[in-house]
Amino acid sequence: MSDKFCIGCGVKLQEENMAQDGYTTSLENDICLRCFRMKNYGEYQIVAKSNEEYIKILKQISSTGDLVLYVIDCLNIDENILKIRDYITNPMIVVLNKRDVLPKSIKDVKLLGYLKKMGFSSEKMIVISCEKNYHLDELMALINKCKKSDEVYVVGNTNVGKSSLINKLMKNYSVYPSSLTISPMPSTTLDKVSVKLKDDLTIIDTPGLIDRGNITNYVDSSLIKMINPKKEIKPKTYQIRSGQCLVIGNVMRIDYLEGDKNSFTIFVSNDLKIKRYNASKCELLKDTSKSTYDVSFHQDLVVDGLGFIKIVAPAKVDVYIDMNVNVFIRDSLI
Repeated sequence: MSDKFCIGCGVKLQEENMAQDGYTTSLENDICLRCFRMKNYGEYQIVAKSNEEYIKILKQISSTGDLVLYVIDCLNIDENILKIRDYITNPMIVVLNKRDVLPKSIKDVKLLGYLKKMGFSSEKMIVISCEKNYHLDELMALINKCKKSDEVYVVGNTNVGKSSLINKLMKNYSVYPSSLTISPMPSTTLDKVSVKLKDDLTIIDTPGLIDRGNITNYVDSSLIKMINPKKEIKPKTYQIRSGQCLVIGNVMRIDYLEGDKNSFTIFVSNDLKIKRYNASKCELLKDTSKSTYDVSFHQDLVVDGLGFIKIVAPAKVDVYIDMNVNVFIRDSLI
């Protein structure tokens, strides 16, 4: 058995079993076949991993006392984001990533204020965009100021942009090469991967915790690519009367049950089509799970991994979606 690890996803390389993680056609390679196919052909192979394996890694990090960057996706702020503190007690910088996909009307101070309400009160926090190099200089300054040793860990849920962030830091601030595998699919990184940024700074990427309520776990790869926004979202606003419904990307339906004429503003990927129907005549998605929600003033209806809907006035709605997808209500970001 080799002691060599894939430079893309961190898994131990092996050439005995093609069906197992880390398979490579030759141990002279630095990358597993799975990462090679993702990088060169955009092919994605499903990997079944449990959070228990990843939690073990997080607890190992906790024993080091080193600085941790906790990366969160701006569009998909999980309602359980504070759970990370169950596993990690390290000093932490909360990094709110993918700022470029949210409309400019949503101010950074509002995003940071929401995180404080969630319970991040003592941690350093910063809003960034890897794609646009937004606040990366400030992040590097924070890392240099707060790090406890030469090693800094990067943690977070799957698909929040951890590997993208590390690759961009390497490109901007390092003379050393980096080739972490980047993909819109969940569970791309499979084990810890260390990359040397500077002589006195090594960044360690970790596998993403699997958010079981995220919609990307329950749709095919072509839909995942559509659901993940590639550019700034252009919100779409609909004036809705009770008895009407909206179908979003053929993965979610929202029926307006009770209330006066209302305004629904949809914040999802621009690639997803939205259509309005008479609810009584529409059969789309009726075979999925239905849940009823009472939304108050200044609240959003959030669909984990998809986006959110700002509803101006109080409303009672039915939501049809895969039964495993987490839908919740939060105070409005706008």
